[in-house]
Amino acid sequence: MLNLLHIPPHASFLDAIAAEWLDTLSPADIPGGLILLPTRRAARSLAEAFLRVSGGRPLLLPRIVALGALDEAPLTLAGALDLPPAVDPARRAAELSRLILAMAGANGAPTGADAAWKLAVELARLMDEAERAEINLAERLPDAADADFAAHWNATLQFLRIVTHAWPDWLAAERLMNPAQRQVALLNAQAAAWQAEPPPFRVLAAGTTGGIPAVARLLRVVANMPDGSVVLPGVDVSMPPEVWDALDEAHPQSGLKRLLNGLGAQLGDIRPWPVSPRSLVPTDRADLLGRALLPAKALGAWRTPQTVNLDGLFRLSPADQHQEAAAIALVLRGALETSGARAALVTPDRELAARVTAELARFGIVADDSAGETLADTPPAVFLRLLARAVADQLAPVPLLALLKHPLASAGLPPATCRAASRSLELAILRGPRPPQGLTGLRMKLDVEGTPAALDLLARLESCLEPAIRIMTAPEERPFNMLAAIVQAGERLAATDDTPGPARLWAAEEGEALATQLAAVLAVFPVLPDQKRRTLPGLLDAVLEGIAVRSRRALRGRDGVEHPRVFIWGLLEARLQTAETIVLGGLTEAVWPRATDPGPWMSRLMRIKAGLPSPEEAVGQDAHDFVAAACAAPEVILSCPRRRDGAPAVPARWLTRLDAFLAGNGLALPEHPAAAWAEALDRPDGPARPVAAPRPCPAVALRPRRLSVTEIETWLRDPYAIYARHILRLRSLDPIDQSTDAADYGSLVHGGIHRFLGAHGTAWPPGAAARLREALHTEMKEAGIRAALEAWWRPRLDRIADWVAEHEIGRRGQNIPAAIFSEMAGKWELPEQRFLLTGRADRIESLGEAGLVILDYKTGTLPSKAQVEAGLAPQLPLEAAMAAAGAFAGVTGEVTQLAYWHLTGGPTPGEQVALFTKSGQSIAEAVTSATERLRARIEAFDDPASCYLSHPDPSLAPRFSDFAQLARVAEWSVAGDDESEAA
Repeated sequence: MLNLLHIPPHASFLDAIAAEWLDTLSPADIPGGLILLPTRRAARSLAEAFLRVSGGRPLLLPRIVALGALDEAPLTLAGALDLPPAVDPARRAAELSRLILAMAGANGAPTGADAAWKLAVELARLMDEAERAEINLAERLPDAADADFAAHWNATLQFLRIVTHAWPDWLAAERLMNPAQRQVALLNAQAAAWQAEPPPFRVLAAGTTGGIPAVARLLRVVANMPDGSVVLPGVDVSMPPEVWDALDEAHPQSGLKRLLNGLGAQLGDIRPWPVSPRSLVPTDRADLLGRALLPAKALGAWRTPQTVNLDGLFRLSPADQHQEAAAIALVLRGALETSGARAALVTPDRELAARVTAELARFGIVADDSAGETLADTPPAVFLRLLARAVADQLAPVPLLALLKHPLASAGLPPATCRAASRSLELAILRGPRPPQGLTGLRMKLDVEGTPAALDLLARLESCLEPAIRIMTAPEERPFNMLAAIVQAGERLAATDDTPGPARLWAAEEGEALATQLAAVLAVFPVLPDQKRRTLPGLLDAVLEGIAVRSRRALRGRDGVEHPRVFIWGLLEARLQTAETIVLGGLTEAVWPRATDPGPWMSRLMRIKAGLPSPEEAVGQDAHDFVAAACAAPEVILSCPRRRDGAPAVPARWLTRLDAFLAGNGLALPEHPAAAWAEALDRPDGPARPVAAPRPCPAVALRPRRLSVTEIETWLRDPYAIYARHILRLRSLDPIDQSTDAADYGSLVHGGIHRFLGAHGTAWPPGAAARLREALHTEMKEAGIRAALEAWWRPRLDRIADWVAEHEIGRRGQNIPAAIFSEMAGKWELPEQRFLLTGRADRIESLGEAGLVILDYKTGTLPSKAQVEAGLAPQLPLEAAMAAAGAFAGVTGEVTQLAYWHLTGGPTPGEQVALFTKSGQSIAEAVTSATERLRARIEAFDDPASCYLSHPDPSLAPRFSDFAQLARVAEWSVAGDDESEAA
């Protein structure tokens, strides 16, 4: 008869194991036995449980081994020495990537090593899954697809020949095994050895909830031993047989059901644990969760009235992920007020874990995060990833600045000095349009605009990046050479004035883990073929993906100690653990439980046909973890935010079931107040007051007495911009890696026409269109426009040249200008008001007795005639007023025409729009009106009570404003909307 036992969910599982072991064995026999546990973390926790149960007295413990680590500590040498070693994971990924790349894009195979490496990891995962399930893929895959999908599946099968034929042949030639294959072989060897000769000591296998067939065979051997037993956690032994038989794969008990089937046992074969365990929670909590999560066929049991005990069980419904993290941190902090109490967060969401870690730092608490952090997100890994991106992008401004502002970037300088020099380099050449590519391009631009600090930093950067320069210039390179160059350049760039680069880059746990991983992949990279430079960042990301490291970085600068009573556990780490307060965080669909992804190769139905585990099995394991964690503490808080990533969150199916079950009994989970605590924590004292719109009223003596005609429109629409620019003397910085936009295009058009007119004046040369094209091309070349944009703009500029030439011929047939003034600067003094108006007219033509024509070139949107007539676009009327006042040197006469040339280069390349020709208003009247408005504006702002308001009339707000953020327009405009709605 199988010796199967169970410990009830409300008990401390590991404490019960330790207590029974100490109670039933003599002190001499205690270290003589063997305890098998599912994970290394559980093994460590059992050692701690022995310490708790024994009251801290010294003990010789039994041998405690994790089932997943038999390869590290085999229990028997039988068969183990005959097994080939397991292939190194990095070597397996590299060799599989080589096989994928050898297919050269056939059957959907990628051509880049970055994508191939990720696909290789998926192939390795498929093989491990099949080998644990003891499935022969070569036999089962051909029949996995329906006939309707045979053609598509045949292409997939051709690709999967890598795992069914090529990879087994490679393993055989190298005398190696897949890791999962070796694990199964070790388990089988151990089972066979104990079957043949049971050990002379006690063996106890505890805590397994599912597992692979090989584990079930080993446990069956243990359960049949004279002095062996198997202890199962969280088995619902009260479940009726018909309900047990109806369990689906997503039920919390489904894994235990598969295990019992593998053991050839039934629920009735399981006996209770002989020693009465210490109870942590109400004994009926597991019954409550079991009833709430009954399979669909058994939900009729809900109709029976039942007594429900919700003691210690709470719901937490924060507004979003940020509030969830703050609330959980407050719960963990509050638990510490009880002497000796332990508190833990259990969640598979690493983002939530990081947020809670940051929130706990507010209280000076560093939690023991047993799941660690991903290696790719540690500072040294991020530094090398930024370096790879900068090299791949040939030192484009954004990746270069991200690299230089990383804390590890020093280039032989003190870190603070390097940061300051990086800012100088940024202001000198990295803001505005992108410099030419590479170090040469940076040097060309910096020689013109650089500062000593920026020049010194660039020289140091050239020296540090010397190993990677060939990568930036070569079309293809070996992945080994690319990664080695990045490592060498990273070591040089990380050096300070007093610390070598390697000592900084590879320091501490995260640096050591990164060095170990990179050494492993560098050893296997030679098998990969040449790759383009652009694959380097993705390849580095791929080789670091999925690796976790337990860093003590958060402890540096503190007392160097994690808090002994605050923990953050992943689902694997939380199994068999207990605490006084546990928060189950991130209980939303696709997080906990995880999304049911069948993988990239087969559908759910195809996996079933191939004999592979169903994706729902993972959901069942998540469900068991949920129930176990909910029964592992006297106080349990179930947390689900109302919104996640800005969208409404879908609560985990178990929460929905529990809510429905309780509602049927007229109950609901009590809401934990931690969300209100979190909201109150950052709430200011007193009622919140929305920010008011700025109303700066500087002294009259500080107000500008000189503006340009284009700034007059700004003064009308957004006075605050005039205040910021002329009184605060602020200038907006150009964006980093600024796109060449419509303003630059307009500058080219203005500059090209000015160049042409400067060469030819009033004379109209033969082949004017070709000459005008040449002038525009020359302007574009001197502006240093990048090749792609030049190819886009050249035909548009050519169309503008053709339109201007054709239109000019038509205009000259009516009246040939006596003089043309291009880009004419002027100044108009208004002595009564001590004000100077400046302006630059794009083009003024003198037609002799016919008067003056003022033309303005526009490549963007034209102001409407209504705006011009209403005085909201006063540029041309004010330029006419300046001309009438003699503000433009050498220009005399009455303005008889004002017009825009709308030059887009599009389907309609150009268009002349004359002003005041059909409105009934003469130009003289428009000039007089614009002048009076200007004088009135000056007088109004000479009043000390006049304020420079931001967007005083929202309907007249400018399309673009450099100072809207400074004026906090988004804040007070929204507050005004809210107030109006409330009213």
